[in-house]
Amino acid sequence: MHWPQSEDYSFQFMQLLGAAQDGGSTVSECFLAASGIDPTDDESWYREWKKLAETSRERGNIAIRKGHTQTALSNWLRAINYYRACQVFLGSDDPRRAATVDDMRSCSRLYLQSAAAGDAVEISWADGEVLQAYFLPAPRQSGPSPVVICFGGPDQFKEEFLHSLPHYAHRRGLSLLLVDLPGHCSGAAPGQGLGRYAIETAISAWVDYLTARDDVDPQRIAIFGDGLGAAFATRGASFDGRFAAAVCDGGIWDLHERSFLASNPASCGNAVAAFEKLCGNSIARTIRCPILVTIGEHDWLDADHVTGCCQALRAGGLDIDLKIFTAAETAAGPAHIDNPTIGNEFTFDWIADQLGSSEI
Repeated sequence: MHWPQSEDYSFQFMQLLGAAQDGGSTVSECFLAASGIDPTDDESWYREWKKLAETSRERGNIAIRKGHTQTALSNWLRAINYYRACQVFLGSDDPRRAATVDDMRSCSRLYLQSAAAGDAVEISWADGEVLQAYFLPAPRQSGPSPVVICFGGPDQFKEEFLHSLPHYAHRRGLSLLLVDLPGHCSGAAPGQGLGRYAIETAISAWVDYLTARDDVDPQRIAIFGDGLGAAFATRGASFDGRFAAAVCDGGIWDLHERSFLASNPASCGNAVAAFEKLCGNSIARTIRCPILVTIGEHDWLDADHVTGCCQALRAGGLDIDLKIFTAAETAAGPAHIDNPTIGNEFTFDWIADQLGSSEI
């Protein structure tokens, strides 16, 4: 860890370093910011990443005025990620948080417009709320394309996926719909005040949107929940039967909670049998498409626990694949933050195989 006394700061810093592989940061800029950060002072975290974000955005603005589009796009992508980083430790009632999210989205709009990479879309949802997403069509498609709905956990925004996912999806002939979970649009703390089934109905609303598009193949729609969003992807896939593939947690978070409430049934001596009993009412039981679960050896859930869950679900008839990334190959941290490249390569290869998509 970069700051052994602060696991949260170190986790975020590793995520920023990992983003360099896909253009979401540069290694030297990350260490420059870190040199001015005191892990006991959240203001220093905000100040240093905000400084980098502003510098990158202005560098991009200057480049586009001079006609250097590629330089502008690269700098706006980094600015998006640096803006995301600087608001992480701000309180939900801090007005700088909403302002920073607005700056992040401003850079995203500049990127999409200048790159002609896709469109910002909105759909109406429950109680007059608007859901927002970016639709990024696969290049050089002659007909309706397969598409992947992607989102993260409660602390993630669709904007941060602009640097990390299109490279992997588009080269495999896959379009992308990058969505925000309900509650993200205002820039306030996301996910607060959500009612029962809010996530599931929002995801189904996005499937409705995709099936109405002429450039999308409605029979080849996949769902991908990144990081903590994997549990939400399980809920979405269990609620809506129109998915052809799901990269999710396979109900493992659900089983983990049941296991905890049952005082660790694995202590009974037969973990698989114990998990099979718990799986009886798992939400994953209603998923009818192939499932991929990926975790790292040093993920937040024990690998043996996840293996037992997947074995039980497979015994119950689910088509579920499990990939555990070991420390020896990297991508072993939570959400594969130490090497997202390897995690995304594996994930999008699997999705392409399930959807019958070929590399471009």
